[in-house]
Amino acid sequence: MYWCYWVFDYIYVGFWQLAGFLRRGDASRLIHSGQKQKNTPVILIPGVYERWEFMKPIAKSIFAAGYDIHVIEGLGYNRGSVEQMAEIVNQYVRERELKSCVIVAHSKGGLIGKYLLAYCNEERRFIGMTAISTPFTGSVYAQFLPVSSLRIFAPNSPLLSLLAKNAEVNKHIFSIYGKFDPHIPGGSFLEGATNIKLQTYGHFRIIKNKAVHREIVRAIGVLTHALK
Repeated sequence: MYWCYWVFDYIYVGFWQLAGFLRRGDASRLIHSGQKQKNTPVILIPGVYERWEFMKPIAKSIFAAGYDIHVIEGLGYNRGSVEQMAEIVNQYVRERELKSCVIVAHSKGGLIGKYLLAYCNEERRFIGMTAISTPFTGSVYAQFLPVSSLRIFAPNSPLLSLLAKNAEVNKHIFSIYGKFDPHIPGGSFLEGATNIKLQTYGHFRIIKNKAVHREIVRAIGVLTHALK
């Protein structure tokens, strides 16, 4: 029965990847003008082989809630190492002197986000993260993949071991995931985080789910309120 979720997932990601390639998004439209903007900057980090446009459905919901969305073109298709991608994000935030940022990330983006919280946050520019379908404990499928950019998701990879060593930041993370993820059969539960399991399916299609959007906006509000 679950095979159909694999098919729907790949149809969805194929369509949006093609759409993103043919029609690039305008990031300037995700920044408010006047008094509508809330003070918390939201940093968008997509998954591996995804440009930021793939997360546009989420970005639109966050923007409608009053938050400015910062997309980082330098990430490209997010094919570099987690450490390299984290440095690109960190540099972007420092150059613009952004403070009290909340990260909203999909899949590999959540690993980048945790790396930033754990090892690149001396200036406390990041206050927390909402991660969607992130393989915090890896995926059993990754160890069989021939591509190095995907083998980092293997459960015993050095990267995941490094991230697991810093569990203190988990309390600042909201992990959102569905009932069944064909790419992460073990799920996205993260010990010590706020784990939100929804009645949805898929690794990519979860991006368009309105219930996911509501939980993301709520999580941003909770993280922001915790500062006050």
